[in-house]
Amino acid sequence: MTWLVTGGSGFLGIHLLRELSEAGVAARSLDLVGANDTPSGVDVVLGDIGDEALLRRALDGIEVVVHAAAALPSGGDLAATNVIATELVAREAERAGVSRSILISSGVVYGLGASPLRETDEPKPIEAYGRSKLRAEECWLTGAPSPIVLRPAAFIGPERLGVFGILFRWILEERRIYVLGDGRNRYQLLDVGDLVSAIVLAGESPAEGVVNVGGLVSGTVREDLEALIEHAGSRSRVVGVPARPARAALSVLGALRLSPLSTWHARSADRDFVLDCTHAADVLGWTPKLSGADALRSAYDWFVREGAAAATGTTHRAQWHERGLALLRRLS
Repeated sequence: MTWLVTGGSGFLGIHLLRELSEAGVAARSLDLVGANDTPSGVDVVLGDIGDEALLRRALDGIEVVVHAAAALPSGGDLAATNVIATELVAREAERAGVSRSILISSGVVYGLGASPLRETDEPKPIEAYGRSKLRAEECWLTGAPSPIVLRPAAFIGPERLGVFGILFRWILEERRIYVLGDGRNRYQLLDVGDLVSAIVLAGESPAEGVVNVGGLVSGTVREDLEALIEHAGSRSRVVGVPARPARAALSVLGALRLSPLSTWHARSADRDFVLDCTHAADVLGWTPKLSGADALRSAYDWFVREGAAAATGTTHRAQWHERGLALLRRLS
């Protein structure tokens, strides 16, 4: 079988292509830009997923499509990329005779409901990115052939930068690490390798519909951060700040485009956010191997080895500008 991975140069896409390549599975990548570390043997198509002619060429001969391309809250046209282009990919996958269609959505579509969150819970996204992903799900489930939607928790691992790159830099520099509230909430993370395993299983399964994918929850936010700091041998310490005024300050910075954090980051940081993954075990035979703390340590170790000098940008594989947080960093 031949797989198409949209967003193949992104953080998730490159990890998935490596897994497919190592397993001897034929794969094609579709992305706006290429990546120097794309596995050899992967057919690379460069261009916009909104280009119908290009998309048809990319889908030629494909049995499994994984639609991972997306605009992030930090940049890009959410409606054009996450909704309109997803509807186009679904429609063209059907036309091309694709046998399996996998959409990578996000757990943020649930909003701030009570954890653990289940697939039967009503999605109530609280910001534009979550709303765009929910609309993408609707397009996929109604238009793509043999559709399955994976809703992952925030996923992390080697080569993940973005907001986690900011955290890792502060720990490396032994600065204070701030959390909203007291940090006693549980916030689920997911190792990218575990997510890749779920995608591969989804490609082999006849299951359709929505499936949660989240990592093992090992401790609270404070406990996981303190474990990471200890692992790093850093003198950083976790400092809690009152949640309400901190959110207000982040909201002002966000309105002025001076914060690298999204509305979701600010509003969910002091809340429990855990996905129930029982359904994934039932229909895919998937369970996570690693905890969020494990994934943090792995990602941090890569950052120390290779990531600290990465180029800046707006993707998960780039360093994010700290913007208004730069002053807080200097004071920490």
